[in-house]
Amino acid sequence: MMRSAVQYISVHWPFWNRTEGADHFFVVPHDFGACFHYQEKKAIERGILPLLQRATLVQAFGQKNHTCLKEGSIVIPPYVPPKRIETHLLPVDTPRSIFAYFRGVFYDLNNDPKGGYYARGARASIWENFKNNPLFDISADHPATYYEDIQRSVFCLCPLGWAPWSPRLVEAVVFGCIPTIIADDIVLPFADVIPWEEIGVLVAEKNLRKLDEILTSIPVDVILRKQKRLSNPAIKQALLFPRPSQLGDGFHQILNKLQSKLPHDDSIFVKQGERILDWTAGSPGDFKRW
Repeated sequence: MMRSAVQYISVHWPFWNRTEGADHFFVVPHDFGACFHYQEKKAIERGILPLLQRATLVQAFGQKNHTCLKEGSIVIPPYVPPKRIETHLLPVDTPRSIFAYFRGVFYDLNNDPKGGYYARGARASIWENFKNNPLFDISADHPATYYEDIQRSVFCLCPLGWAPWSPRLVEAVVFGCIPTIIADDIVLPFADVIPWEEIGVLVAEKNLRKLDEILTSIPVDVILRKQKRLSNPAIKQALLFPRPSQLGDGFHQILNKLQSKLPHDDSIFVKQGERILDWTAGSPGDFKRW
């Protein structure tokens, strides 16, 4: 589909051909961005679609030193419907009686039933080590009270799945639950605007077995400070995409990032008759007409 779209654009308008896409941007919200596959190994084998390698990629996937995140990409938060959030809001003084909370799958039974590859074993480790720990409210069930439960929790676990990111990151922040990020080398969205280290906790995957010790050792005053920072409406707004758009929301953050790339350097323009991108490169499936 993307190849067909680029081909259409390049034939019907002059803008693509003058830079071969270097002054264009594409939104690629897939698990591994423009690598277009949900499994990391296959995504790496595939690589970024050749025709998009000069364009700016706007994507939820962000991981340092990874084939599927090229320099200059804009990492954005995954979409969580703002109106759905509004319908589940509890009073701000609701007690947070749950210490650590997680709802989601621990094993991909179809592709990785033993849990050694899915989430790099992180989710399986969380389940095996803490399923009987009274401090941890974790389950594969997804209750109707999911959003309410987040608002009753102190720490919300945000482990990687097939990719490092998930909507839990946004859900935790907007509901004031301290995001506990378990995804080595993750590139967090809008890090120049959102002080992730001040509002969250980053836990290395190798330290997962000590997760209970790590969280219980955080002083109360540090927890309260993080919760206070989380209550800042500007931080929540930056992670959401309301309709219509509102000042400071995720859409505005993207526009600010794109604006920072202007003006373009003259070097991005292609000389007459020059071709930089290889239109014949890519997997066989890329050449099927949409």
